[in-house]
Amino acid sequence: MWVDAGPGSLAELLRHVSLSSLDAVWISHLHLDHVGDLLNAYYALAYGELPARAAPLPVFAPAGLTDRLTGFFGPGFEEGFLDVRPLSDGHVVHLDELTLLSRSVDHGGPEAYALRVSVGERVLAYSGDCTPCAALDEVAVGADVLLCEANDPEPNAFHHTPAEAGALARRTGAHHLVVTHVGPLLTPESATEQAASAFGGPTTHADLAATFTF
Repeated sequence: MWVDAGPGSLAELLRHVSLSSLDAVWISHLHLDHVGDLLNAYYALAYGELPARAAPLPVFAPAGLTDRLTGFFGPGFEEGFLDVRPLSDGHVVHLDELTLLSRSVDHGGPEAYALRVSVGERVLAYSGDCTPCAALDEVAVGADVLLCEANDPEPNAFHHTPAEAGALARRTGAHHLVVTHVGPLLTPESATEQAASAFGGPTTHADLAATFTF
């Protein structure tokens, strides 16, 4: 499964697994840096002469995704290739052993979601893009790995700061914080250091192709 953790993340994933073998795609919100990779994925499925999938690729995303992709590819684009399914607050889906819980979060206006992925007693929590909010705390509680954006150096109504990401990990009892979506006013190193200082626990930057075992 691929989640929209940042530009280029799907391309990196496809260096290691085939697009035809993906179980699903999950998209937190419809800003271009989170949905842009899907355009290439669709084009590859439709025109890339890849091995045929047994069924269209499920894509879980905010309700406006189909309209946006129709603007690029025309009506009926998804037939046979994508199965777009709208998210909602509290949406739950089971993919083999995985349980995916989506919660609505505050990204300053657009429909946006955070994700809690469970398998047995193991939990991965992903913030998507958002400012600190109660729903995200619920998603992150006790997570073995918390993947949290840390876009901005100062608090605002759209994104976490590194310190806010670290504080989230601390108050929710996360075991390992992975910092992602670091904006241009920060470096990955400084964001990770600030987040670690606020968290007081293991903190890592989400480098492309990094692997975490938990």
